[in-house]
Amino acid sequence: MAKQSDAFIKKIQEGYPSSGSLFLGCGKFDGDTFPEAKVQIPLSTLNRHGLIAGATGTGKTKTLQLLTEALSEHGVPVVLMDIKGDLSGLAAKGEENDKIKERTKLLGVDWKPTIYPVEFLSLSKEPGVRLRATVAEFGPILLSRILELNETQSSVVSLIFKYCDDLGLPVLDLKDFKKALQYINDEGKEELEKEYGTVSSQSVSIILRKLMDLESQGGDEFFGEPSFDVEDLTKIESKKGKISIVRLTDIQTKPRLFSTFMLSLLTEIYANFPEEGDLEKPRLVLFIDEAHLVFDEASSDLLKQLETMVRLIRSKGVGIIFCTQSPTDLPKEILGQLGLKVQHALRAFTANDRKAIKTASENYPETDFYDTKEVITELGIGEAFITALSTKGAPTPLVHTLLAPPQSRMGTLTEKELETLIGDSDLVKKYESTLDRESAHEMLSKKMETIAEETESAEEEETGTKKPKSKRAKEKEDPSFVETLSKNPLAREVGRTVAKEVTRGLLGMLGVTPKRGSRRKKTGLFGF
Repeated sequence: MAKQSDAFIKKIQEGYPSSGSLFLGCGKFDGDTFPEAKVQIPLSTLNRHGLIAGATGTGKTKTLQLLTEALSEHGVPVVLMDIKGDLSGLAAKGEENDKIKERTKLLGVDWKPTIYPVEFLSLSKEPGVRLRATVAEFGPILLSRILELNETQSSVVSLIFKYCDDLGLPVLDLKDFKKALQYINDEGKEELEKEYGTVSSQSVSIILRKLMDLESQGGDEFFGEPSFDVEDLTKIESKKGKISIVRLTDIQTKPRLFSTFMLSLLTEIYANFPEEGDLEKPRLVLFIDEAHLVFDEASSDLLKQLETMVRLIRSKGVGIIFCTQSPTDLPKEILGQLGLKVQHALRAFTANDRKAIKTASENYPETDFYDTKEVITELGIGEAFITALSTKGAPTPLVHTLLAPPQSRMGTLTEKELETLIGDSDLVKKYESTLDRESAHEMLSKKMETIAEETESAEEEETGTKKPKSKRAKEKEDPSFVETLSKNPLAREVGRTVAKEVTRGLLGMLGVTPKRGSRRKKTGLFGF
């Protein structure tokens, strides 16, 4: 038995070197914990993505917290998707208790209560930094995929973007895009057909209904200005990586909005971060809790886009770690790209459970020390099977690990603590005010009013009767839509800003796209 334990310790020490690594815990074999068998994940491999899986109540959230703390300690910024609302404790010191003392003694490590730098973000009206993106930044391809449109409907979306781009009409929020759809379906149909071709009224109606569905899930809150700058996710504070917690407790009933946000965030990161290749440590790591929400209702087209993004984004120095109950919650194409795997216990209550356990055990490297299928059902709380990638790109040995306890609070912040942190945030102040500049909605509304007045005047001439002018008409006396737009400095400036973002959608979401602040020549109707 002693020879077997010595061989186990040697295997773990060779497979998990300490240099440039995150300490997660120590290996267990035959019921004993060996402090010499430290399980340490190479920082340089965390842009190869990962998985934390296990049944409810087995300690997944604490593992996520432990990994986040270790990354922050090494100066790596982290983004957490907090759907259950139980990760805010990272912003407060942990409290030592008998269980923590017992565990740290078994591991042979010190434990120190620690506060980590945390920023709270929100997709909705919950307190925190408001996360927004403009429709123009999304582009036609991504917007079409989120709305699950067919090829014909997607071509209409691309046409709308091109039309608004050529005329310098800023499409910033959903009401801008809806107004553009309504305009080309009514007053602007003849004008559009001359330059761009015909548009089916049926396609427009379907797109409008899909937009209403997205609005009902909170899309009207997400789309708009000021647009969130992803560089604000990469801050370092007191040598620790900033932890950005996206509060998503109200998102479980809104899977479409969650998928929209995730793809938008990944796309923005891909478009704006420089190519990094393999670094000594990642530039940013994202944790997606309850990851099945991203995939459950996603179309095959959207899943393909996510798969592509997961594969490509690691070249930007970005890692993604999915957290869910079973590895089978993830598409096999994405599961095959994950280097780090942390498997907590699975429970065999039903035939489906036993099938899932068999499938999960087959996803891990073979080992001489464990019966993987049996042990996976016997893991205790705060224990997990772990395998990662070595610095050479090969899988590390599978090891039954007793995980270290987090050093921040394992509970949540009080309402008062949360209010204080959010109130002191500079980023909250930066993004708290919603901008509603003159954009496509207002500009097209004015044009539609002008058309209505011209129609009214024509009818008056034909009938020989004159209706009194409305107060609005008297105030306007607008010479023409084109002249107004060309003379409006705000419209010209916003047009230039949006035009460079629209290129992303027109050329393809993953093509070469201009970064924020870049300039390009535009040869549209108004020279934008």
